[in-house]
Amino acid sequence: MNRRRAMALIGATAMAGAARPALARETPDDVLDAVFAEHAPPALAFGIMGAEGLRWSGVRGVRRRGSDDAATLQDRWHLGSNTKAMTAAIYGRLVDRGQTRWQRPLVDIFPEMAADPAWQGITVDQLMSHHAGLRDDDLLPREVRVAARDDARPLVEQRLDRVRAALATAPGGTVGTYAYANIDYVLAGAAVERITGQSWEAAMQSELFEPLGITSGGFGAPEGAQPWGHQTLGAISTPLDPLLKPDNPPLMGPAGTAHMSLSDYARFLGLFLNRGGDVLSPAAFEVLTTPGEGVGRDYALGWAVERPGWAAGPVLVHEGSNTLWHAIALLDPVGGVGYLGMSNESTRGGPALGALVQRLVRTAGG
Repeated sequence: MNRRRAMALIGATAMAGAARPALARETPDDVLDAVFAEHAPPALAFGIMGAEGLRWSGVRGVRRRGSDDAATLQDRWHLGSNTKAMTAAIYGRLVDRGQTRWQRPLVDIFPEMAADPAWQGITVDQLMSHHAGLRDDDLLPREVRVAARDDARPLVEQRLDRVRAALATAPGGTVGTYAYANIDYVLAGAAVERITGQSWEAAMQSELFEPLGITSGGFGAPEGAQPWGHQTLGAISTPLDPLLKPDNPPLMGPAGTAHMSLSDYARFLGLFLNRGGDVLSPAAFEVLTTPGEGVGRDYALGWAVERPGWAAGPVLVHEGSNTLWHAIALLDPVGGVGYLGMSNESTRGGPALGALVQRLVRTAGG
């Protein structure tokens, strides 16, 4: 999710908050019905949550456009770049246990690798806040992503190759200035792998899924009797069989390949409405959700952060998409309320999810 998109969403909810009474009599189901009818994605799933968990949830639509196979609240949805906050949370868990530290230089984690002098002092925190000066065009160009689809090597090895390629030259952008890049989280995931001695996927299971009771979590397009992602070309929306692997290559997992049900995603988001809960320390929560110093610093670690007038405190927001799916999360930790949603189409589902957040914020304030 780029910074402009995050700020547009927050700005829209700020204006919605100023006009809250207008929709005070609408129920969440009313709003979901109206937005689904207006935007017409294949399916939408949405929830409102508090610190205690989901307060309301609903789903509309079908798993595949053109079928009558209804989407359900138990279905699994691709989270796209909303996976990034999970990778950052794993790193926070490792800090809590003393296995690493905040502001640790990447070269310190991979001391055997030759590194350009410009990398001295560039930290994992800067990667996770997109202030490391990296660019996807340099380190994750199309040819690398295409080749990765057929790469049979272990994912740990593939990510190590991206670390070597990154360290071999100076960052192509400006260190200390915000620039959203998926490669940042590929490298952060490789750091998690080096520290834990296991793949990022295994770390997700042991550090987040198991402690939080997430049973639907997985990676890539969900398979089986589940929603399919949709490719949209003009007015035509086509469901893509998950067996065709319609997703970014697994190499990019730490940047955006997780999937899970709406209720399980709420379990993860609950960490940020409970100051870390039983999984992260309050100190780790503060680091993960507080932007640091630098140019364009309204992005913390896996979260864009702003202070709209309707919220009780800073708001955490992120959207994720692999172009076939769309996910959204907006949290007000001080106010103890959050909004989360998923769709199996990005072109229509993304705007629908944004509209749902705006209208439900207004409804909540009536």
